[in-house]
Amino acid sequence: MATKEIKTYSLAEMKDKYIGKVGTTERDEYEYELRMDVLGKMIKSARQERNLTQEQLGKLVGVQKAQISKLESSANSATIDTVLKVFKALKAEISFNVKIEDNFVKLA
Repeated sequence: MATKEIKTYSLAEMKDKYIGKVGTTERDEYEYELRMDVLGKMIKSARQERNLTQEQLGKLVGVQKAQISKLESSANSATIDTVLKVFKALKAEISFNVKIEDNFVKLA
């Protein structure tokens, strides 16, 4: 009996097929949501590493516990100012990279 070879697909190929090609609105929205989800998980992880409750972190930042909860579940609604305040309160370093085409932008 002949064996049938299984076709494999890369993650990029699957995203292209089911979400949309790079540069399409659907793909851009997906990638944005994914980054915001990762940011929320990073905030939660850093908070837990510092043994802080959401309420304690909220007091350090000057926001309600509910806002910390929203940040951790999805950072979409957060301003950059709030995100920076959260990481500062956690005594965590945060860095940003800006990439234009294939070149990273460096600040002087």
